[in-house]
Amino acid sequence: MLDIDIMSLKESQSLLQQVGYGHLGCALEGQPYVVPIQYYLEDSTIYIFTTEGQKTQYMDANPWVCLQVEDVRDLQSWRSVVVTGRAERLTQQSDIDRIMKLVKERNPTTLSPAISRTWIDAIGRDNLVAIYRLQPSEITGNQTSE
Repeated sequence: MLDIDIMSLKESQSLLQQVGYGHLGCALEGQPYVVPIQYYLEDSTIYIFTTEGQKTQYMDANPWVCLQVEDVRDLQSWRSVVVTGRAERLTQQSDIDRIMKLVKERNPTTLSPAISRTWIDAIGRDNLVAIYRLQPSEITGNQTSE
């Protein structure tokens, strides 16, 4: 039997700091949507740097989201953190510039988020960048016993 322990807030925040990518869950009119994303952590605030698409439509209509981050070494050894909270689109240019600087510092080789060809082909829109601030209302974590 696999023993699972609850992670402390400090352990959960440490995992969030180390990983930098996870799965964002959002919902619109009862329809769930989960997508892999990269994120940037500054203190206890999570920033999502992305392009316009289905996830931005969902977050703009319903800002309550969930971010799941994991570190899986094997089926017997893993850690997982779930963050829930409200995602707020940044609109002030000073906030956007500050987060763009953070993104460039942490990931200098990628100055733009992933681009969805499907979204462009189906909708015919440009790849407009969107940045969201996720203020956690709850952070929980579990890990296997070592």
